[in-house]
Amino acid sequence: MGPSAVAIALSLAALGAALGVLAGRGFVRAVRTRKLAQALWGAGLSLGAAAMAIEFLAYVGLVTVGLLQTYVFLSAGIVGVLSLGAVGSLHRPRLARGFAAFELVALAVTAGASYATPLPLSMVVGGIIVGNPPPNLLILSTVVTVPATVVLLGTAVISLRRAFRWSHVTMLAGACVLGAGGAFYIASFPVMLYYAEFVGIVMLFVGLINLSRLPIGTPAPGPTPRPE
Repeated sequence: MGPSAVAIALSLAALGAALGVLAGRGFVRAVRTRKLAQALWGAGLSLGAAAMAIEFLAYVGLVTVGLLQTYVFLSAGIVGVLSLGAVGSLHRPRLARGFAAFELVALAVTAGASYATPLPLSMVVGGIIVGNPPPNLLILSTVVTVPATVVLLGTAVISLRRAFRWSHVTMLAGACVLGAGGAFYIASFPVMLYYAEFVGIVMLFVGLINLSRLPIGTPAPGPTPRPE
């Protein structure tokens, strides 16, 4: 392995570790604030860290069918889990419950199909996961990621309408980067998309963390009673 390959391998390991640290921060905030959304964002980042770890293992030549199956599921699960936290922040219980039920079922079906479908090791070429999974997994991944991406984008737009903040702009940009990668399956692109995936997750995390601080709005004050 030459110097450039070593540099890429180390950078993938470092990016995975960074996502793990951010995931830990999300879980810590969840404990402090007792908000489910924070825990879900931490879980989404944990899936991102796991996907980055598999990318690192594949790059150094340590890849198995089980790891590829896990990676296919993680490619969809990252966006799906992050969107569950985002929809809960909109404070619309019916929408949150309906979307959560759909997304959880879709994630469960995708996970089952991912591990039930044998994947060839030829998906990894030169240490990079470049092959597409079978059509059934592509369809299931799309069922998970497309609605999740719409929710993430919608949440960002609603947040911007409530109050313009740069964190919401980063969330919008991160959702675009990460959602596009998940919807069209990130393994179809060369290694540089690994870094784009990392950037998208981090940008989305910044926006989601600050989303919980957004004021929902205060009721208009009632009429002041006249003195007797």
